Amino acid sequence: MRYSRQSMVLELIKTHEIETQEMLCKLLRESGYDVTQATVSRDIKELQLVKTMSPTGKYKYVQHREEGPITNRFVKIFKETILSVEAAGNIIVVKTLSGCANAAAEAIDSLNMENIVGSVAGDNTVLAVVNDTKNIPELLNRFKELL
Repeated sequence: MRYSRQSMVLELIKTHEIETQEMLCKLLRESGYDVTQATVSRDIKELQLVKTMSPTGKYKYVQHREEGPITNRFVKIFKETILSVEAAGNIIVVKTLSGCANAAAEAIDSLNMENIVGSVAGDNTVLAVVNDTKNIPELLNRFKELL
């Protein structure tokens, strides 16, 4: 039950601007979870959620991801293995050296880039799905800056 509830917490913070524990409790109850504020507080601690400023100027819960040696290592791998980056609709296609797509996809995921819904890696190609085509130019620039 705990893992199911915590998965729901992560889904809720991705889809809503949740400012308070009370708001999170309410949304969890609406989703069928019988929770108390103390349970939600423990979940927030275990999931390492932090508050950050949203684009609307309000504070909201997000999953904390530290930039550190792992992220830096993936950025280095990203830089050394990428052959090309281009857009196709709402997908960014990243071509890599043979066998390096999984590492490049992990780099993309570890950077937690806003507007990227997810990535799929093959042997030498990563498809990064973008939530809206209007965000493609900004993300292409970000990829090119990394390179």
